[in-house]
Amino acid sequence: MKKSMENLKTSKLTGGRRHPLRSRKKCEINRFPNEALVGEQITITRRARGKNLKTAVKTINSVNLVIDSKVKKVKIIRVLDNDTNSDYKRRGVITKGAILETEEGKCRVVSRPGQHGVVNALLVKWLNERLRTYRNLVGLL
Repeated sequence: MKKSMENLKTSKLTGGRRHPLRSRKKCEINRFPNEALVGEQITITRRARGKNLKTAVKTINSVNLVIDSKVKKVKIIRVLDNDTNSDYKRRGVITKGAILETEEGKCRVVSRPGQHGVVNALLVKWLNERLRTYRNLVGLL
């Protein structure tokens, strides 16, 4: 998916066409977004700038859930809500901030599956308790 160079739409003052000095580098070319879905785990690895590698999740069926300062691997049942995009909510795409239904209860994704290659989450009940204590400290409640 090659993207055209910017600022070439307008013509020159003399009426001539504008030509780019160079084409895009490979690191500047856009890619399609990686949308993680619920299913048997499939990951892909792609090259990034500076000889780095990015591991992305295509499909995944478990989540690393933090329960009382301990990490537990829990099975994902389904995606409940995704505020990133209403289409993602309908299709069941997992992104950062998505709310998942797991065997332990509702949880919110805190990692970026399309960039990091893992799905980490926190329990929604635990998050609400933490927010309540911080609000009490600040005096918002």
